[in-house]
Amino acid sequence: MDERDSASGEASDSSSDPAYGVAFGRRSWVLMAYAGILGVVGAISGLVFIGVTEIGEDWYGDPGLGWFDGHVWWILVAAVAGLVVGVLRRWLRLPDHVPGLIEDLEEEHIDVRRVPSIVAVSAVSLIGGASLGPEVALGQMGGGSGAWLARRRELDDPTTKAMTLSGMAAGFGGLFSSPLLAMVLVLEIARPPAARFLRTFYGTLISSSVSFGVFFALAGTVFLGIYQVPTYSYEDWHLIAGLGLGIAAALVAVALGVVMKVVGNVVARLRLPDIVRPVVGGLTFGLIGFALPLTNFTGSGQLDTVLDNAATLGVGLLVAILVGKMLAFGVSSATGFIGGPIFPILFLGGTAGTIVAEVFPGIPIGLAFACMLAAVPGAIVPAPFSMVLLAALVTQTGTLETAPVLVAVGASYLTVAAIRTVQARRQAHASPQPGV
Repeated sequence: MDERDSASGEASDSSSDPAYGVAFGRRSWVLMAYAGILGVVGAISGLVFIGVTEIGEDWYGDPGLGWFDGHVWWILVAAVAGLVVGVLRRWLRLPDHVPGLIEDLEEEHIDVRRVPSIVAVSAVSLIGGASLGPEVALGQMGGGSGAWLARRRELDDPTTKAMTLSGMAAGFGGLFSSPLLAMVLVLEIARPPAARFLRTFYGTLISSSVSFGVFFALAGTVFLGIYQVPTYSYEDWHLIAGLGLGIAAALVAVALGVVMKVVGNVVARLRLPDIVRPVVGGLTFGLIGFALPLTNFTGSGQLDTVLDNAATLGVGLLVAILVGKMLAFGVSSATGFIGGPIFPILFLGGTAGTIVAEVFPGIPIGLAFACMLAAVPGAIVPAPFSMVLLAALVTQTGTLETAPVLVAVGASYLTVAAIRTVQARRQAHASPQPGV
């Protein structure tokens, strides 16, 4: 039995679900029924949240592409959003640390009492231009609905965890417009133990599929193919290129980690009051957005602009945008704004891939863009297959062309793992030994 099963006292489903799914027990059928309901809830709540937060981007309008092409009033709006975030956090008594997307999935738990507070603060954060994504709020609403429903029905702990994950998959089914991607992302990060993997699999499949169906019927838009990259024919050397692109993606991920750590240390040393901290954060990313307009917001729409105007922007400005986005993401995360990491990191990956294609014209931009788009988050988010699938879906990469993307993700993850191992050994050698 899996260690997490033993730790939580979960009983294997094999007694109620013979042969792991040849027949389902009552608990599993209950989960399947509720998964459909969660799919509807996830789609509607996702539509409302995304519709509300897009007000910010509509209000900001279409930014210019060059240096200081933003509007000065953006800085004021970001500062006001920071003030509202600070007041809301104190009024709603949110702690300094709010669990992120990865933590929620790995723990298979959502604190239902805090869902409204987190969603409210996240909405203000995104409307105000913070460099964060909507994943945390959507996961909280979907997973919180599953956890609340399980508690109301007095279901056991294993079923509650499965319903929480099913609710989160429902929240992402509409966001990514792909039931498969939402399901794989949830399962790959959460890694539910074998005792309940099968019913969690079907629960997330049903909830994400229903969510996608409702979302598409109401919105009529999909996330698939949003980045139009030039087509290219696969060649064997693309696998070697994927290896190099993966290593380059790892360096981008390491640079992001350094920026996040430095920004976090600076904010901690300032010892700002709780309400003042997000105001300072808003002023900071507002200034960055004024200087480099494409660093604002989630980065999804902005990445499309980068891809379409790469030649016009030039390598120098693209590098500045890459660094500016790292700083904006670090400041947004460290000063009390709430949001997800996936979309900003996808922006970093796609922009880095565009830079590679501009510097090395012999590398097809479709190859560089898709590889880096997947490999930069793949070095950070423990979901390599989800990242490959996401890159394939949003760029409509062919089956053969997906092979270098997989190589790039694997190379980036292993490179970062190797760097961390070397750092850990150095720290161990540098630490004073007992009795010395």
